[in-house]
Amino acid sequence: MAVRQKAMATLPKLIQSMRNEVTKQPSLVLPSLRRAFSLYDQINLIDNVPEDQLRFQEFDETSFTVNGVKYEGSLLCVGNLLMSWSPRYFSDITTDSLSIFQTVRPIPELLIVGCGRYNHPLNPQVRQFVKSIGMKLETVDSRNAASTYNILNEEGRIVAAALLPYGVTS
Repeated sequence: MAVRQKAMATLPKLIQSMRNEVTKQPSLVLPSLRRAFSLYDQINLIDNVPEDQLRFQEFDETSFTVNGVKYEGSLLCVGNLLMSWSPRYFSDITTDSLSIFQTVRPIPELLIVGCGRYNHPLNPQVRQFVKSIGMKLETVDSRNAASTYNILNEEGRIVAAALLPYGVTS
């Protein structure tokens, strides 16, 4: 308990010193791999990320920008591999569209499904298929899916993402 109280007492001082540091150097822009995707624009917790690592940088209604290259349509990412993915609508996500995971090794610990603009529940058959392969499943909107993929990939975790473009609504 004493450690927690000490940490809580130190936190306001730390925040104030960080604010002072930011105001002293307004021209510096912190590099952030999460700039287009989250509220943490002012913090980059992970430095020296390898250049060959996939990073989602931007998105629009029909495409994603990954490592400076714009890709149209749906994408499938496994570790640091990127490929076009056939589903164009949420209803196109089936066990067949995810069958590549039966052969991918090592098996990703998590599959993040980007559902487009809105989050939708996957049908139970697809959920069971993903579970039978040995992966956990997370379904979120494509914006948050790309951000989550970036963060987990930066941490060196073996993750996969199946992303519909942000403009997809159903």
